[in-house]
Amino acid sequence: MAKLFGNEYTRAELMRRVGSVSQLGGVRQAELVDGRAKGVRVVDFNLGNGFEFTVVPDRAMDVFAARYQGISLAWHSSVGLAAPAYYEPQGLGWLRSFAGGLVTTCGLSYVGAPTVDYGGELGLHGRVSNLPASCVQAAGRWEGDEYLMWAAGEVRESVVFGENLCLQRKVWARLGERRFFIEDRVCNESHRRVPHQILYHVNIGFPVVDAGARILSPSVRVTPRDAEARKGASEWYILTDPIPGFAEQVFYHDVQPDEQGFVRVAIVNFLLWHGEPFGIYVKYRKEQLPRLIQWKMMGEGEYVVGIEPANCGVEGRNVDRANGTLVFLDPGEEREYQLEIGLIVGEEEYEAFRALLP
Repeated sequence: MAKLFGNEYTRAELMRRVGSVSQLGGVRQAELVDGRAKGVRVVDFNLGNGFEFTVVPDRAMDVFAARYQGISLAWHSSVGLAAPAYYEPQGLGWLRSFAGGLVTTCGLSYVGAPTVDYGGELGLHGRVSNLPASCVQAAGRWEGDEYLMWAAGEVRESVVFGENLCLQRKVWARLGERRFFIEDRVCNESHRRVPHQILYHVNIGFPVVDAGARILSPSVRVTPRDAEARKGASEWYILTDPIPGFAEQVFYHDVQPDEQGFVRVAIVNFLLWHGEPFGIYVKYRKEQLPRLIQWKMMGEGEYVVGIEPANCGVEGRNVDRANGTLVFLDPGEEREYQLEIGLIVGEEEYEAFRALLP
């Protein structure tokens, strides 16, 4: 049943009260018309309870804006949402079209710092987030007393004489819930063995990220990436006011999954929601995404924390190759990834979340 306005309703009970589900929520496709975002397709989700988010088919079906009852959940960069044509693949050019947003996908054949690997020059974080999806569908339907809504499409990273990787993505949610799901399948459709790296860049911003917020993670060991991160190693979980001149800090987490193999990580602000805990969590399977990277950026304007499940490191594909940790896909081989992203609202939900941590 759909939980709305403090009550639970069956399909029949709701449809007696409205002429269309669109009165309560649903999905809506649109196209942006201004600036560098002109022509970009978006799919807006409204879960009927104040939780809304936007999927962008022209940017790998990533999730850009997200709000709950007017509270912004995602960090947006000064770059702004841009069409794929503005992508600059060389070096750090990826940053010129990195709008932030709640979920930015990195990959599919390489992730991390610009580097040279196997004779090829690779830019920052790969191409996939700047590729448009095809075969896009967005719709909703009743299944019993639950109303499901989704957007789905295919994103292809391909080059002659190289990789031909197809990402099939579905983003879906239920009316009345405060969470959504990402279901991905990556298939190597080439006739050669190719590298496969993927990272989910979950970018959480103000007002969830603010002084008084903390990161909750089932981490058994936290390793700073470099000398800059070592300066903040003892306070990786503590968020502060914006700091002038702050340099980004990146940490690798060794995490303990629960008995079902799930990892849950959250950022919780204890001062935002009427004095009760309010936060965002990410849930995923460690067997699918064995690495967890944390990006802590407390700078002015660039004020964001990234929770980043991945199958790779972020030093560059050549480093993973040298370490023997680089993932390859054989011809026809597939990998699946599932993520759940949702809210923690109030003391009861906060304690329930803590109880699930190993």
